Amino acid sequence: MTEPGPGDNQSDMVPNSGGGRGRRGVLMLIPLIVIMMAILFVGLTRNPGEIPSPLIGKTLPAISGVDLDGNTRQLPNIGKPMLLNIWASWCSACVAEHQVIVAAAKRYAGQVDFVGLNYRDKQPDAKRWLSRLGNPYAWSLQDLDGRAGIELGVYGAPETYFIDAEGVIVGKKIGPLNVEYLRDKLVEYFGINS
Repeated sequence: MTEPGPGDNQSDMVPNSGGGRGRRGVLMLIPLIVIMMAILFVGLTRNPGEIPSPLIGKTLPAISGVDLDGNTRQLPNIGKPMLLNIWASWCSACVAEHQVIVAAAKRYAGQVDFVGLNYRDKQPDAKRWLSRLGNPYAWSLQDLDGRAGIELGVYGAPETYFIDAEGVIVGKKIGPLNVEYLRDKLVEYFGINS
């Protein structure tokens, strides 16, 4: 290295003291990365079908409308436990769960009311679908514009609400039901054994 001359800027010759800042910045990112990874890990371990609902423990909102046969209907039904199933003819996952609901409606007839909420569907399509696959519901309320779904906090079809005899929502399942889950929840929520 040569000696600086009279016209040379000596500040150019001093080593960069900003290197510590870069290292400190990286060290400050480590806790942030750890926190983000922890949040991701917790999120990935949760069951997406069991998203908490603010309606759990509250009375089912009063919903009235017309069923698929044109009759005026009102929810909630008081006096008997109810399974309220959100379904649609356009919903492929609804087809997968439908036979579970058909079998359960037969098995638990008289103990639980099975009611449908036909979500954003056309009446002729819905009726044709039930005619082809079987109709497990005492009745299905039409929700053409999705307003009832908004009242319930529906994410999409299928979803199922478990409502006790007093009209209080005790459970909610997002996604298709299976035999074991439905049986376990009927025991847990209503004390109904098969």
